[in-house]
Amino acid sequence: MKPLFSIVSPVYRAEKIVDTLVERITTEVSKITENFEIILVEDGSPDDSWQKITENCQKDTRVKGIQFSRNFGQHYAITAGLDQARGEWVIVMDCDLQDRPEEIIHLYTKAQEGYDVVLARRHQRQDTFLKRFFSWAFYRVLSYLTGVQHDPAVANFGIYHQKVIEAVCQMRESIRVFPIMVRWVGFRQTKIDVVHAEREEGKTSYNFKRLLNLALDIILAYSDKPIRLTIKAGFFISLLSFVFAVVIVVRYLLGIIEVAGYASLIVSIWFFSGLIMMTLGVIGLYVGKTFEGIKNRPIYIITDRYN
Repeated sequence: MKPLFSIVSPVYRAEKIVDTLVERITTEVSKITENFEIILVEDGSPDDSWQKITENCQKDTRVKGIQFSRNFGQHYAITAGLDQARGEWVIVMDCDLQDRPEEIIHLYTKAQEGYDVVLARRHQRQDTFLKRFFSWAFYRVLSYLTGVQHDPAVANFGIYHQKVIEAVCQMRESIRVFPIMVRWVGFRQTKIDVVHAEREEGKTSYNFKRLLNLALDIILAYSDKPIRLTIKAGFFISLLSFVFAVVIVVRYLLGIIEVAGYASLIVSIWFFSGLIMMTLGVIGLYVGKTFEGIKNRPIYIITDRYN
């Protein structure tokens, strides 16, 4: 029998949280239906998260476990869970319980108004100031580069109809960013405000370096505006150079300049060399991502399954 709900959660460094996560999800979803599945994807975690997942799988066959061969990343783990989800409605949530299982019933109630996607908007994020600031700055830059407004208060947490998930799963590109992919496929979407809880245990695995790499991947995968900006910058600098050249010629003809300046020549060489290297670097990044894509490697590798 096809389950009503599939709850997908990527698991990383969560051995102390898995039991509570499963218990709270089961309690809340059971208020709506007993016909559901919980899909936990262990993303190459260095602790005993997989052991905790298998223990819960043994207790309840509705809990299903997937183990990666190594750490592929949060959005790749979400993809693996979505590929296995059979529910009419799919709920995606983080394992750290900042996404509260108690909000699932509110998301489902809103979806019954005719929406295919109901996103959870964290109106009071329980994150550090620096994380909130970098998140805000990143989404402002991403909105500018892609031409689409992105809400920094919205992440993975939400409820999605099966047809939305099927459309997302058809996108097999190597760079995976679940919220942006959901936005791209369309369908009828809305948001509701939810309570954002503090982390139950540990700290986020997203440090500044990982966030910066993720931001770079997203921009390269979903926007060609950096190349357009380098073209515009090159045109603008060429125009300034032409104006500067005219001024120099006029000043020379008027006898104001007798000897060409060494300093201005060196500065010009360094400036334009840096501009050329920057432009080639941007193009090189796009070529590199294209090269990664045409390898056609698997998005993830599963080493073990349970239930």
